[in-house]
Amino acid sequence: MTGLLDGINGPADIKSFTLDELAQLAGEIREEIVSVVSKNGGHLASSLGTVELTIALHYIFNAPRDKLIWDVGHQAYTHKILTGRRDRFDTLRQYGGISGFPRRDESPYDTFGVGHSGTSISAALGMAEARCLKGEKYRVIAVIGDGSIASGMAFEGLNQTGHQEKDMIVVLNDNEMSISPNVGALSSYLNRIMTGQLFNRFRSEMKNFLKTIPGIGESVLKLVKQAEESFKGLIIPGVFFEELGFRYIGPIQGHRLDHLIENIKNVKKLEGPILIHVITTKGKGYPPAEKDPTSFHGIGSFDIETGKPLKEGGNLPTYTEVFADTILKLGRMDKRIVGITAGMSHGTGLHKFSEEFPDRFYDVGIAEQHGVTFAAGLATGGFIPVAAIYSTFLQRAYDQIVHDVCLQKLPVIFVLDRAGIVGEDGPTHHGLFDYSFLRHIPNITVMAPKDENELQHMLKTAVDCGNPVSIRYPRGKGYGVKFDTELKALEIGKAEVITEGKDVLILAIGSMVYPALAAARRLREENIEVTVVNSRFVKPLDDDLIITLAEKIRKVITVEENVLDGGFGSAVLELMEKNGLQNLRVKRIGVQDRFVEYGTQELLRSRYGLDEEGIVRTVKWLLD
Repeated sequence: MTGLLDGINGPADIKSFTLDELAQLAGEIREEIVSVVSKNGGHLASSLGTVELTIALHYIFNAPRDKLIWDVGHQAYTHKILTGRRDRFDTLRQYGGISGFPRRDESPYDTFGVGHSGTSISAALGMAEARCLKGEKYRVIAVIGDGSIASGMAFEGLNQTGHQEKDMIVVLNDNEMSISPNVGALSSYLNRIMTGQLFNRFRSEMKNFLKTIPGIGESVLKLVKQAEESFKGLIIPGVFFEELGFRYIGPIQGHRLDHLIENIKNVKKLEGPILIHVITTKGKGYPPAEKDPTSFHGIGSFDIETGKPLKEGGNLPTYTEVFADTILKLGRMDKRIVGITAGMSHGTGLHKFSEEFPDRFYDVGIAEQHGVTFAAGLATGGFIPVAAIYSTFLQRAYDQIVHDVCLQKLPVIFVLDRAGIVGEDGPTHHGLFDYSFLRHIPNITVMAPKDENELQHMLKTAVDCGNPVSIRYPRGKGYGVKFDTELKALEIGKAEVITEGKDVLILAIGSMVYPALAAARRLREENIEVTVVNSRFVKPLDDDLIITLAEKIRKVITVEENVLDGGFGSAVLELMEKNGLQNLRVKRIGVQDRFVEYGTQELLRSRYGLDEEGIVRTVKWLLD
């Protein structure tokens, strides 16, 4: 059997394929995805689950004229392979390669840039409205998963789409619902009938005919509609979407190309808002991912034969693991502590807490806004909510942090995993804004540990302080430092002087403290003496210590793994201005006003001067 994938340079190349050839292509695509992700890492299980669905959509519709919008984009690898990026797919998530998510600047087939959940329906409705305003003709299709559709934004999009009655298709990729073969087969058969051209022409003509009968036509039409809905409600879970104004089609078996293609062909002829409910299996075709889709949702490099990760960094604990163990320890000590996550219990490490304290753990789904206000409500009842959310996803709940937590001074603890540069997931996932969007809010304490040992003490500090707190830490492993056996609360706003020197003052925060220390050791070999301060707190700063040292040394560098605008360095500059410090030379190291691309953490930190070499270079520049 000859390979088909090598001849695919765009969706047009699959239009003439038979069903057997499309099935063969699906198998080849799966092999390619597993091969590349095993080396580069990525979102494996989601993409394996949507291979047939993606093939069917590109087989029926005419992208990029027809607009295909992926929610989040975890599942878009097949889409990338089919749309002219097959020969570059081995560069997936690599610096200078193709992104792991759809990006408008990468391909005309990527009609909307994504990376966070719940955006596809709203974006698709906007595109459908733009089409109408311009008098153009094309189809708009949003593909959204069962997790994302539970987000508040997705419901807002569904609500307006149904109200405006625009021609638009929403494909619900459901990989969690369990459905028996009999019900699935019956449903697929009924939907092939109910989406067929003959049935829908008869349905439309009957509706128009009944409307012409004076007196009783509208009543009969209403009864027919009720009977149709009652019948459908017995066998398919679409009444909810129908009530929102959508024509519901499904559930359809998502790995049967014949069912997918026939139903989507029929749906293409229909008008108005339509929701196609497709049942898929996450990790389909690769047994380790089918068995454990959670672990293969986002994974680093792994061995294809065994499915086991190729671990780096030895047995050093990750910051996530340290958080998981510490919050479990604190939870045993204080029954007021509750854990909250937004669909990421394993990713944040709260699954350990959930196993020991199921009554004090809440997974609110992909709904960060609700999760933060839910935490605030718990705090009014005397509890201490610990909301573990990736830095990039906490951005989604900014108003709730301001209005529902900080304004009311409620003791919610925000634990921000994956802060700073996260690596290959790129600009939608780097956590480079939290210092800036949190530190200007009244009543909140913002801190970051220099290592995993200090993280456990900061968690204790947050639990004890009784105010809103943010603790951020990076993705990946710690330094292997020795752990203190006793947890102790730090003094709020007090920094730590680690080394002393007369030539330059380095004020470092969080993940930048150890690179600053390494730079200081190198510089000492060149007779340049550096004072390194572990600032610990972005808010409140250790005003007295910073002012005293700055007035004495006169040359100051701030280092942060955050954007410079409004971040830690800005806070230091504001402190100096407020206290009238003059004749100082100050240089801030951080990320300039831009979105950071994808690449390894090491490479990107080097590129932006956020490593030992970059700090050494800046110190010499400042002294020159």
